[in-house]
Amino acid sequence: MVIGRSGLSDRAGVAVNRAARILAFTLFTAAGAQFAVRLPFTPVPVTMQTLFVVLSGIVLGPRDGFYAMLSYLALGISGAPVFAGLTFGPAVLLGPTGGYLIAFPAAAFLAGYLPRIAGGKTAGKALGVISGLALILLSGAAYLCLITGSSFSDALMLAVTPFIIAEIAKSLAAVFIAGRV
Repeated sequence: MVIGRSGLSDRAGVAVNRAARILAFTLFTAAGAQFAVRLPFTPVPVTMQTLFVVLSGIVLGPRDGFYAMLSYLALGISGAPVFAGLTFGPAVLLGPTGGYLIAFPAAAFLAGYLPRIAGGKTAGKALGVISGLALILLSGAAYLCLITGSSFSDALMLAVTPFIIAEIAKSLAAVFIAGRV
């Protein structure tokens, strides 16, 4: 066993660093959820959490981004008030935001995976971010359609259309931030 400067083995130091980065994005996502703006015509608030979902995939990579978002969901389901409006518990996943939330791990994976196969260029990062955000929005619409019994086109009007401008802005921010990190 090789001991590094910190007194930990190099392998343990890497594991601690990896866990800290995963935890950081879990907490960033929880903080982003609290920046919620309620819109009068949809049961789903606009939040900043999707920015951190896709950033987790790009910055941490697909596997660790997936783990960060799985950790976020586990925290919220187990009772930590990390969802929008400081809500928590499994009932949140059964509500109007459940479809978005359950897509977070896959969206982080996708956002991190696509840039890797595209060579990590800015265009690859943009493709990953847009694909991850689109997955979240479409999952939210499909789930809203399921729980309300509405048509998919009606669900799109409630679950996607109100968020397009905000998601475009978050896409640009994510690509910009990822290029600096």
